Amino acid sequence: MKVMRVYPAKPADVYLYATCLVDLFDPVAGLDAIALIEREGIRVHFVEKQTCCGQPAYTSGHEEEARKVAQSQMALFPEPWPVVVLSGSCGGMMHHHYRRLFPESPEVAAFCERVFELTEFLARVCRVRWHGVGEASIVMHTSCSARREMQVHTTARSLLGQLGGVTLNEQAYESECCGFGGAFSVRHPHISQAMVEDKTRHLLATGAHTLVSADWGCLLNIKGSLAYQGKTLPATHLASFLLAHSEPVSAKEGAHHE
Repeated sequence: MKVMRVYPAKPADVYLYATCLVDLFDPVAGLDAIALIEREGIRVHFVEKQTCCGQPAYTSGHEEEARKVAQSQMALFPEPWPVVVLSGSCGGMMHHHYRRLFPESPEVAAFCERVFELTEFLARVCRVRWHGVGEASIVMHTSCSARREMQVHTTARSLLGQLGGVTLNEQAYESECCGFGGAFSVRHPHISQAMVEDKTRHLLATGAHTLVSADWGCLLNIKGSLAYQGKTLPATHLASFLLAHSEPVSAKEGAHHE
């Protein structure tokens, strides 16, 4: 799997790929992501016909069905603009696994190179410089795909690290899965339950006031387990947290510090 990539210059236009879960459960996170990108002077294009990236079919072994979904989605983004994805899991599918579904296609490979997870795009392409706004005590959960396929746990941390007043608490066994795993949690509910209960215990032990994650599948799983246990830890998508707790450094301020 490719680890290093060459990042382009900041573009004038991008596509936003919101993901199914953001669309269904937290559309405000999608709007907040748009606001973050537009704040950098970039036009955001949202294609309403976008649906699933095909990951559920692919990880369940239904590659032909996954190819059909992938083809339908790639056709929606014909311009050579970056495709910014609000999930490391969907980003991993589109950036890495579309190549495996179409190993002989240079067109698919070119599309895959245009796919960026949100924090990766903001940190590595836009190279944002922010102030922190307000104070917050948080703990962050990074999905397995975001960490192991896209390696964007580092870009999420770099963005949060710019925000004075935000305390990022460290959880034990941070890299462990929350037990969601898409269809895994349906096929193996008892194993998934044990995993998410471990995860919630470590998250709560940090004493953080808010849980943030860039993957809504993980947030749904963790929030559901907390509710079932009768415990509370407010949770939000990372895009919404970043918008609420950051503002850009002005050109004058940037020049002063250089």
